[in-house]
Amino acid sequence: MIVLKPIDTAQIIYVIPRIAIYSTNIELSIIDDITGKTLTLTQTSEFYGDYLKIDLSVDDLVKNRYYTFRIKSVANLKNIYKDKIFVTDQVIDQKQNKTYSINKDQYKEVESNKINVVNLSNYTSPDITVNKTKDWVTYGNSNDYFKYLLDRYSGSPTNNAIINGISQMIFGKGLDATDSNKKPNEYAQAITLLKDEAVRKFCYDLKLMGQCAIQIIYSKDRKTIAAVDHIPVETLAPEKCNEDGDIEAYYYFHDWEQIKPSDKPTRIPVFGSSKESIEILYVKPYVAGHFYFAPVDYQGGLQYAELEEEVSNYHLNNIMNGLAPSMLINFNNGVPNEEEREGIERRILEKYSGSSNAGRFILSFNENKDAESSIEAVQLSDAHNQYQFLSDESMRKIMVSHRVVSPMLLGIKDQSGLGNNADELMTASTLMDNTVIRPFQDLLIRSFDQILAFNEISLNLYFKTLQPLEFTSIDKELIDDETQEEETGVKMSEQIELTDEISSQILENLEINELDESWEFVDEIECSEDEYSDEVWASYLINEKQNLAEKLAGYVTRKPSGFSYLDKSFYKIRYKYHQKRKTGSDSRDFCSTMMSRYDSKGYPAVYRLEDIDQASRRGVNSNLGHNAQAYDLFKFKGGVYCHHVWKKVLFRLKDKSVESPEFSDYKRTRSIPQSYNINPRGTAQSIIAPVDMPNNGHHPSWSKKKSKKKKR
Repeated sequence: MIVLKPIDTAQIIYVIPRIAIYSTNIELSIIDDITGKTLTLTQTSEFYGDYLKIDLSVDDLVKNRYYTFRIKSVANLKNIYKDKIFVTDQVIDQKQNKTYSINKDQYKEVESNKINVVNLSNYTSPDITVNKTKDWVTYGNSNDYFKYLLDRYSGSPTNNAIINGISQMIFGKGLDATDSNKKPNEYAQAITLLKDEAVRKFCYDLKLMGQCAIQIIYSKDRKTIAAVDHIPVETLAPEKCNEDGDIEAYYYFHDWEQIKPSDKPTRIPVFGSSKESIEILYVKPYVAGHFYFAPVDYQGGLQYAELEEEVSNYHLNNIMNGLAPSMLINFNNGVPNEEEREGIERRILEKYSGSSNAGRFILSFNENKDAESSIEAVQLSDAHNQYQFLSDESMRKIMVSHRVVSPMLLGIKDQSGLGNNADELMTASTLMDNTVIRPFQDLLIRSFDQILAFNEISLNLYFKTLQPLEFTSIDKELIDDETQEEETGVKMSEQIELTDEISSQILENLEINELDESWEFVDEIECSEDEYSDEVWASYLINEKQNLAEKLAGYVTRKPSGFSYLDKSFYKIRYKYHQKRKTGSDSRDFCSTMMSRYDSKGYPAVYRLEDIDQASRRGVNSNLGHNAQAYDLFKFKGGVYCHHVWKKVLFRLKDKSVESPEFSDYKRTRSIPQSYNINPRGTAQSIIAPVDMPNNGHHPSWSKKKSKKKKR
């Protein structure tokens, strides 16, 4: 809100245009909120750093009234600013550390020197300060806004985890180039310049600070760039822009909060603008309305990061103070002077403060007993619910500000269902990679390209991804190998490629295993190392037809660790090829052929594990695989970017088995209880004679002395 006085003399206001403008000719509209009367003015303004400076002269503003204020660019008549105006004759200095609230059309000063209130609605972005006496521009008071960001990073656990996670995802496994094999010399020079340690810091600063700074160090003859290094962005302040609107240099100082009038920051020219041995390449995204600095992409969540920090501090202070109420200590023998009061307070603090002497206290100095102070505790009946809500809400809003699609991607567990489903997690990972991670990576790569170009190096750089290959959904048939490598972030030399020749050989050797009419289909599940064992799966769904004597005989003659009543005489397990995800185009020939295979009865083809393994060995071990690597059909299926998996299929022998009573529940829940145990109780001890057991087979509570007494 803009506060103006009801006077007819010029009043200066500063605004930040919502869009970039190149002309200072503006049209002002001031609309009375009560009468609707509109005043339109056309005048010339001037740029003042990121701000537009306007001399406003209006002679009929009414005291204690609100107005709607709009600014248009005369050049294109686009709206560049909108705000409210409040007219008052009160003296108001909103740059001071004071809070004002409007009550009955009057500004009232709120005393806040002893109580710190976190007001989410009143959070404002930092001031961009252009000092007329200095050559540089500061970000916040004393150029301390970067420190504010660091404090929110350190104090908020959610904000900390997200920034760490995203910066790691940006870096991935480091830089690479799709044409590294074609240009080995250039690639070697590139990785020498762009070391992993420095690149990792660039990624971290870009996410945490919203920008990063690259220090360019030239060779002695200045014909090449000799080294590239990281410089903390919080140590730099941009020089005031020139007449053309360009920043020509940055000023370095190790701690801007501690700078003295006598200190002289070091001026470092911008990359490509001088003949100096060291220059700065400042990397920041374009954000409308911001010139010298770029706001962080999570700007809207900073107040919630601060709120989360304050909630945790509150609980910590409660613990440090023993969860005890504060104490009121009365001195009823008169009021000492200020020096004496401070001395008493200091001695009490030295003796009773600290976690071992928990509890805060209040000192009260009174003239007599009758004038002593009293204190009343204010208790919240549902304080735990309120603090839980604030904590949860802070976490949610922080994640929204960072555009975190699923917290599971960053190791944060929440109560939502997203992330528990593999397909949902895959979708979330792909979305976050494309909308959050890639823009950061592209911004850095464009800057790296500028550096390499100075040394006459041209490479197609990309960041190697941390994502599993199956999380990168692209259409292999439509793009070349280099594009695949760039899009997926996976080195092609690390992938297994299924050639047409290998595909043909595998299909020739892979025989369909057809079961006769005595076998019946029971169930099928995807293969997984974390799934149930074959024995558990089969025994839970199928019961062998046996009478009681046969079952008992089976238990007696079996081995302790075996499953004689569950041997494979009445069930078989085969494997079938299955499409897990839909493809954007037609499948490759191998996968299409596998999916179109059926047995003589018209059922989808199934295979023995031995046959799959044999087909792999016969088709590949003649060095036909990618880079002469053996091709494991069971592991890699149709090769790179394949959307297919293997499923286990369970069959039972009809005349020797029946469906178990639990089968109907399994079809509904698709799960086997963890408590299910196919081993009968005591099987491990079944072959041990009681005489060889502890206490010769007696109950653990049996006592030898008690037994002798009973015999007597």
